[in-house]
Amino acid sequence: MKPFAFARASDVAAAISSVSDDENAVFLGGGTNLVDLMRLGVARPDRLVDVSGLSRSITEIESGALRIGGGVRNSDLAADLRVRRWYPALSQALLSGASGQLRNMATVGGNLLQRTRCLYFQDVSKPCNKREIGSGCPARTGVHRDLAILGTSSACIATHPSDMAVALAALDAVVEVQGPEGIRTLGLDEFYRLPGDDPTRDTTLQHGELITAIELPAPSAISLASGYRKVRDRASYAFAVASVAAALTVADGAVQDVRLAFGAVAPRPWRARTAEALLHGGPATETAFSAALAEEFSAAEALPDNAFKVPLATNLGVAMLQELTRGSAAVRAGDES
Repeated sequence: MKPFAFARASDVAAAISSVSDDENAVFLGGGTNLVDLMRLGVARPDRLVDVSGLSRSITEIESGALRIGGGVRNSDLAADLRVRRWYPALSQALLSGASGQLRNMATVGGNLLQRTRCLYFQDVSKPCNKREIGSGCPARTGVHRDLAILGTSSACIATHPSDMAVALAALDAVVEVQGPEGIRTLGLDEFYRLPGDDPTRDTTLQHGELITAIELPAPSAISLASGYRKVRDRASYAFAVASVAAALTVADGAVQDVRLAFGAVAPRPWRARTAEALLHGGPATETAFSAALAEEFSAAEALPDNAFKVPLATNLGVAMLQELTRGSAAVRAGDES
């Protein structure tokens, strides 16, 4: 590991100033991903600024939204009663990620900023456009079973590994970032970027910008019938081969509202807006769910070894929506009793 300097920030302003003044300084949250990349030689910062003690509260704000500090630990967020009751998809996603020990260390901000687990990105002896533009993407003709089928480019087919981010995308979360130029709020589609010609950048963050909070809409704006499902190669402590998060409201057999996002199929959490548009106002049936998701995944550009993800993700989404249809009916029955 390359030697580095270390400092612990006393507050958000000090953290931002410390990193923005040094082009090779980075923020350190729980370190569960960054430290691994430093050991592999993928990340080589000169200076780490520890922000793990900052922004660690979960509060309800005046609008009814839930504000989650960027330094909140994954385990604390998953266990929060408000999250479990109002946003079950988020709690389920967090609990399906990593191990209990890692969740006790990992922060919300750090989880969003995870880098891909593509084998070629993590192996500095191999070319990778995500590490060095123009060096190539050997995954296209090499090992690509776990990689992306949507939102890719000729330069990169890496996937984003976060479970939590998929749930946040489906729940219409916004990310608050603070930097030298002030505060910005970004939806997940604005926060993450697709690889295009420059896959070295996963997000639209500028150097020195720090994730200070995530806000979830008020519970009244999100259906209580939400959930997260994950397919993986072993029962625990494994990244997704495909995953889905959804929130659904059904009334009189019709879809009133639907929010749907997929993981492990794209370089960012994939919000299935085509499927959502097709489903809205239509029948809440298996046939309708299947048709809408088939249209969503018709844009897939699969390779020989990951083409199985198209039917896998489609069937996973249909099963999730059917489960939530039953759950939405139960919620409405409870409200009316």
